[in-house]
Amino acid sequence: IFGPISFQLRFPLRGFDSVTMPAKLTINDVDVAGKRVFMRVDFNVPQDKKDPTIITNTQRIDGALPTIKKVLEKGAKSVVLASHLGRPDGCVVEKFSLAPVAKILEEKLGKPVVFCKDCVGAEVEAACADPAVGSVILLENLRFHVEEEGKGVDADGNKLKADKDKVT
Repeated sequence: IFGPISFQLRFPLRGFDSVTMPAKLTINDVDVAGKRVFMRVDFNVPQDKKDPTIITNTQRIDGALPTIKKVLEKGAKSVVLASHLGRPDGCVVEKFSLAPVAKILEEKLGKPVVFCKDCVGAEVEAACADPAVGSVILLENLRFHVEEEGKGVDADGNKLKADKDKVT
């Protein structure tokens, strides 16, 4: 996952014989020393039907760990992780909170994980502005905000649409 990619993609375009696309960068190619790193991860993990605070399979968390660890090893000041879980339709639905994921992530990383109870706002900005070196921060479910998907349904079943002025 971290090794250099050694292939080049070639395909014909009208008027050209072929075009060579540059290889993608890997985490090894990026200088993150002293920087705050924002990482979108896939923590959409299966939950126990009776108790949604229990994660039944950690494969997706496990899949992100090498990249998170590599960024920290390379001297990143902090890593801010963002994900969604389930389909809460743009509303806060407690069973889709990423809090249980934060606990598992903390166990697997062997270091504290700061869990933010939202993914936007002054508290999140303050938590991410100047964290301690080596901090790992997990934001709350992105899909708790209708702006993540553009539409949703409120608690009464009314359709919601994202306000374009709130999407930046």
